[in-house]
Amino acid sequence: MSVYERLLLPTDGSDVSVVAAKASFALARRFDAEIYAVHVVEANRDTTHGETVIGAVEEAAEELDLETTTAVLERTEPIHRHLLEYAADHDADCIVMGTHARRSLRRYALGSVTQRTLREAPVPVVTVHEETRVTDSVEALLVPTDGSECADAAAEHAAAFAAATDASVRTVHVVDATHIDADEAIYDALEADGRAAVDRAIDVTARAGVSHAEAALLSGVPHQAIQEYVEGHEIDYVFMGTHGRTGVSRYLLGSVTERVVRLVDVPVVAVKVAGP
Repeated sequence: MSVYERLLLPTDGSDVSVVAAKASFALARRFDAEIYAVHVVEANRDTTHGETVIGAVEEAAEELDLETTTAVLERTEPIHRHLLEYAADHDADCIVMGTHARRSLRRYALGSVTQRTLREAPVPVVTVHEETRVTDSVEALLVPTDGSECADAAAEHAAAFAAATDASVRTVHVVDATHIDADEAIYDALEADGRAAVDRAIDVTARAGVSHAEAALLSGVPHQAIQEYVEGHEIDYVFMGTHGRTGVSRYLLGSVTERVVRLVDVPVVAVKVAGP
């Protein structure tokens, strides 16, 4: 079973782009996928740098016997638009990108581009930063859920990934009591909602035939609790839902996903549900 067949790898030659390339190579080896590596250059600018960057990716992929298509695109609109159009034109079913970590002092060009791509891409977006550890081993996946439609979509995608790799799935819900003034009844209600959310996610993984799944309720600030869980449980990938452009206020996981992307030291797979 192949979860991904064609991976889009935007690259600008930065250190974090190198990490993204490694992540795309790992996924391509795992799923026998083709890599489409692209560099976007400003209109009427010299393309030498872009061709060098793309050439380096192609050479590294060839050493691993990975099929690669490359392109240097001339920018006539926002970069993320070029990436999404290229992905659609070439039937890419996943985008692998880099962004900056929380502790990074340097702002990479792909940082803001990644954020826009996360919000608009109709296909999953795998994000890494310069401190992300990339491994061929896939043993445990984490699915944070708030019970929303986009969280369910992330659970479905994680379940397919787990079924293809024989990985376990761990589902968590974070009870955020930050703004509750010791009101036990409200906390109990939030906890009950959390149990319902993880139960739904567990049902999704069971239907997909995942042999090993666990669930847990956490308490605290959502993105921090998720980071701590990843650090303490040897997670290989995090799968999270994110909202589209028109759903900014609807889903908790939209803003939390963007924070987790910068915090955790494993790849994060963002899955969007389109619509208002």
